Amino acid sequence: MVVYTVGTFDMLHVGHLALLERCRKLGDVVAVGVASDSVVKSYKFRVPVIPLDQRMEMLSALRCVDIVRPYHELEYVSACIELNADIFVVGEDWGDKLHNKNVEDHLKTEGKKIVQVLYNPRTSSTKIKENVIAQPQKTTHLEQTLVH
Repeated sequence: MVVYTVGTFDMLHVGHLALLERCRKLGDVVAVGVASDSVVKSYKFRVPVIPLDQRMEMLSALRCVDIVRPYHELEYVSACIELNADIFVVGEDWGDKLHNKNVEDHLKTEGKKIVQVLYNPRTSSTKIKENVIAQPQKTTHLEQTLVH
């Protein structure tokens, strides 16, 4: 069974790992689609902090991931066909946009299924970014020495 999931996977964290490990439990092969910067920019305010090639490299290093591939259009049907995906795993924020409906219709027609998972509440890339921004500016070693 081939399990396919997609996302930005910016600033890889335990929430991502929980999702990918859940995918592993659902099938024999886990394929991950990684959104390009242009795709992310089409639906989010900011582009990823980590470049696409590095996000893909980190995902490829995980034991629970077998295939990592970028996607450059907000469209999932072609990858599901190419991978012959049996299960498409989506997050709790899955909506009713056209690209989502298209893949739902395709999978239903093919007798395949979509599994929706809840996000791990422990962390998110957004929370990590907010925490980094909220950090006070540290003075340099020289400035600390002069102050004391």
